[in-house]
Order: sequence, then C-alpha cells, then structure tokens
Amino acid sequence: MCGIIGVVARGPVNQLLYDGLLVLQHRGQDAAGIVTAEGSTFHMHKGPGLVRDVFRTRNMRALVGNMGIAHCRYPTAGSAESAAEAQPLYVNSPFGIVLGHNGNLTNSEQLKQEMFRQDLRHINTNSDSEVLLNVLAHELQECTVNHRLDLPTIFRAVEGVHRRCRGAYAVVAMIAGYGLLAFRDPLGIRPLVVGQAQTPHGTEYLVASESVALDTLGFKLTRDVDPGEAIFIDLDGNFYSKQCAARWSRNPCIFEYVYLARPDSVMDGVSVYEARLNMGVALAEKIKRNMRQLDIDVVIPIPDSSRPAALQLANQLGINFREGFVKNRYIGRTFIMPGQSIRKKSVRHKLNAINVEFRGKNVLLVDDSIVRGTTSREIVQMAREAGANKVYFASAAPPVRYPNVYGIDMPTREELIANGRDEEEIAREIGADFLIYQDLEALKEAVRKVNPKLTSFETSCFDGCYITGDVTPEYLGFLEIQRGRSARAAQEAAQLDLNLVTAD
Repeated sequence: MCGIIGVVARGPVNQLLYDGLLVLQHRGQDAAGIVTAEGSTFHMHKGPGLVRDVFRTRNMRALVGNMGIAHCRYPTAGSAESAAEAQPLYVNSPFGIVLGHNGNLTNSEQLKQEMFRQDLRHINTNSDSEVLLNVLAHELQECTVNHRLDLPTIFRAVEGVHRRCRGAYAVVAMIAGYGLLAFRDPLGIRPLVVGQAQTPHGTEYLVASESVALDTLGFKLTRDVDPGEAIFIDLDGNFYSKQCAARWSRNPCIFEYVYLARPDSVMDGVSVYEARLNMGVALAEKIKRNMRQLDIDVVIPIPDSSRPAALQLANQLGINFREGFVKNRYIGRTFIMPGQSIRKKSVRHKLNAINVEFRGKNVLLVDDSIVRGTTSREIVQMAREAGANKVYFASAAPPVRYPNVYGIDMPTREELIANGRDEEEIAREIGADFLIYQDLEALKEAVRKVNPKLTSFETSCFDGCYITGDVTPEYLGFLEIQRGRSARAAQEAAQLDLNLVTAD
C-alpha cells in the first residue's frame, strides 16, 4: 500500500500536500515525494525516508504552484532500497506527465516487454508504477490528434490503460499545462476518495487514498472515485468525470478495514472504525459459541489498530478491558518495515508491557491480524515475562495463508505463519495457550453491516481467490524469486554498511 494525494486549489498547495502526507504516513514509510505545477512547469522533490525527514523549508519553498500531487511509498514491487523508485514518477513525452500509484500491477513484466518492443519505451527501474506511467503516456500519445489534448482524449487514454493493465491501481497524475487526472482500477481494489472545499475564490478539489486526509485539510468528502472511473480537473478548477471501463465492479481490499487504513477514515461507504467494532462483536460471538471453556480475566489490545475490536469484544463478553501495552509513537509500523531482522528487533522497541495488568491473570490478547507471526510471538513472550498466567490470542482477521499481489507486502508463502499450519500449530509457534481466528464470512459481514451495498471483497490473502483471474502458480513463484533477490541485496548492503563502520 501507499498513500496518494492530488489537489487543485486557488492558492499554493505545497503545505496542503505536506500535511496530507503526514496524515497518510501510516500507508508508507519508505519514501515520500511532492510535485507541484506552476503553469506548464513541474517542481519536484522526493527522497527516501519519512515525510518529516524528506522535506526541509528550502524544499517546500521551491514547490510553487496551485496544483500538485504527493506520494508516500511502501514498496511491494521493486526494491525498498532504490531511491529511483520514490514517487511521483515523471516522463517527458507526451506533454510531460507525473504520476503517483497505490497498488500493484500483476502483468507488469508482460507490459515491460510490450513497452520495449511495440511502444518503443524504456522502463528504467523494477517499479510497476513506472510501467503504469508509461502505459498512460503511450495511450495519451496514441489518442492525441494534431498534437492537441482535450477531455475526450484524456478519457480515451484511461480506457486504454484499463484494457492493458491488470491488478490494483489507484492513481493521481498531472499533465503539464492541462490539469490533474485521477483514476481507479475497474475492480476497485485500492481506495480513492474525492472531496471539495469552498473558498472565496472558488471551489478546490482534493483526491486521496483515505477520507482522513480530506478531514484534516478542511475538505468535505464528496464520494469515492468509482472503480474504472476517471476524474479530471483542469487548470481553471473545472471538474469532469467519466466511467472509462467496459466492465467494472466494486471489490475493495478487506485488509484495508482490518489493518491498513486509519480508523477515522471512510472508504467505499464504510467507516473503518465501525467495521472494526463489528469485528470485535463477531469474535465475541464465536468465543461464546465455541470456546466457553476459556477462563479469561482481562482483554488487552495490541496497539493501535486492534483497539476497537478488542473493546467491543470485551463489552460483549462482559470482561474487563485494559491497556496492557504502552506504544512508543516514534517507531514505525513493524508490518511494513522492509527487513525481517529490523521488524523483529523493533517489536520490543515499539511496545512495553504494564506488568500489573498481566501478573497472575489469564489474558486474552487481541490483534488485528497475524501475518508472519514475528510480532505475535514477541508479544506473547512479553506477556509471559510480565507475569501472565495464561496467554490466549485472538485475531480480528482470518488466517493469512496466501500471498497478496495487489499492493500489500505478503508475497512469499514461506513467510506466512498460517501457510501449511492449522490453528493449534500456529498457537504453538507463537507460544499462545489458545488461538482464536475470525471466520472469513464473519469478517465480510462485519464490513457489510456498515454498507450493505458492498456485495464483494478482495480477500485473496485469506482464501487464495485472486479476483483479477490472472494470478498463476508460476506468477507467484516468480514473485518469490524476485523477493529473494531483493532480500539478499538488502542483506549485502547491510553487511557492507557494517564493514564500513567496523573499518572506521
């Protein structure tokens, strides 16, 4: 996942984009970038690291203009260490285009070959986002007549992107001298919302991955960008939209509601907070139905995303809810850290147990999900060290048994603790006395209760059903090979750094 923002305003947008990235920092901590447009001129600054570290006052002063896009990156395809893959990405022909992308293309290797052999375009990185940018650029070039760009041409180009690209993509882009373009894949896997603000000088528009960015920046949520839809806002602030997919349906990634999104966001008509409360109710019902033998003294959430589910679970069971862990707010989210060794080391740096809440008690720990199991294992051990008598563990999501290929960093089967194990075996692996998983149908219903119009979800990491229909065992094997190469490269780079430090 990544965070994307696009804004067309009546005044300078650099501060809006910076503040918006800070709000969406949870969606990506690897790199950040902002591009503003001043007439036909782009101003760009980007780099590796957190938003607060990438931008300095001198950088912000150089980002002039009333229109811009921004991106915070969390690597799924490509390399976590490659500064060249920080977004937004730029291509100069035709017209000049910058683009930010959230998601992952499943046919990027095929498209690379097409780009080289048919479209005569060179892809310089391993980023699928660069592929997507060049597909858009080529389609704009093919659709343009007499070197002039108009609204029907732009929408035809997006139609061409939809025909060629497979996978998940929510996109913000700017075309030099024309305006802001945003669109979403025809299956609506990754989120994209649009809002507006009324000013004395006219209407301003903002599109973003999550509605929380609109709220904090003073924009009112208008609606979601529909799957397959494209919106275009020209330099004068005129808003246009069109459905550009021959067939489309709404299938939001259910993991957004479990973990990825902020609880104060609303996406595809669903309050993330309400959905997580419902997950807690469903877990409590399962415990009442099948696990009455559990002698639970206290329910403790693993901060932060599991707190609503844990609170509601405790209320439903009539058991005390307590905060047993204190979180260091200055440590990043362990799930999206690029290396396993970094991830494991950071767990105890991030959380510290309050011993009095554990000592002599049978504790039910509640987390949003269990992916690799590294964090869960460390936390169970922390609970035991704090004096817990028994440690039960509940996951608000079902077992993650399959790779995700649509923009979440879980592409290797061997890394998933639930792959090839039943619940009893997983409990032993993480050191818990008992393990409770959410049922998939109960999870779907927890989200659907908030918006009954949602009839389908992208749930491949739980059930192995890939909604794009093009994910084969060979493709998954290729991803695992690529991931292995990236991991080895990261280890070699870390060893080189260590050698240099030692040599000094």
